[in-house]
Amino acid sequence: MHSWVNAEPVPRFYPNVVTLQPGKAVAAEQREAVDLLVKSNLPGRWSVKDSFRTLDLSRLGFEPPFEARWIRNVMPLPGPSSDIVWQRETQGTAKGAGGLPFDDPDFAMFTGRRGFQVVAGGMLYRAEGVVGLSNVVADAADARAVWRSLALLAAQTFPRLPLVGYESGDELAAARDAGFEVGDKLRIWVRSKD
Repeated sequence: MHSWVNAEPVPRFYPNVVTLQPGKAVAAEQREAVDLLVKSNLPGRWSVKDSFRTLDLSRLGFEPPFEARWIRNVMPLPGPSSDIVWQRETQGTAKGAGGLPFDDPDFAMFTGRRGFQVVAGGMLYRAEGVVGLSNVVADAADARAVWRSLALLAAQTFPRLPLVGYESGDELAAARDAGFEVGDKLRIWVRSKD
């Protein structure tokens, strides 16, 4: 399989298609899978994670809102102490978290609070021998501590698995400062229904 396709509604900020292998030989098959979904008239806005930055989907009505770099963390580093208190959210407690798979044992959403105010957060998802980290939220002053805290929470929640994700800009710098390795580039493509 060269790409993963989900034609069902997915949580906000999650892609409908993810390419799983690089190379010109599989790119044609990946474009065909995306073209098939375009023709199926999926409702609303949907996206493709071009994991190896090898596809050009502009002719299919997609735009690349951003490019990023893969990140990886195998050994969480102890970090600067912080007054942020972390909590794993459940279905009834996360404000505005409708549609998230809280009943899935491979999913975890954490929020960080200072007093009664949520000031940080992130989502984890275990799949295929890794844990994906996404939707990290942190103020610039807390970013390094938040990334380190989320790496430690991932290691506690899903032990002995590498932590992966992708970021760009200031978030990429914060992840690198927190001990994440920076890898190859990827591209996200987004298409809105006409």
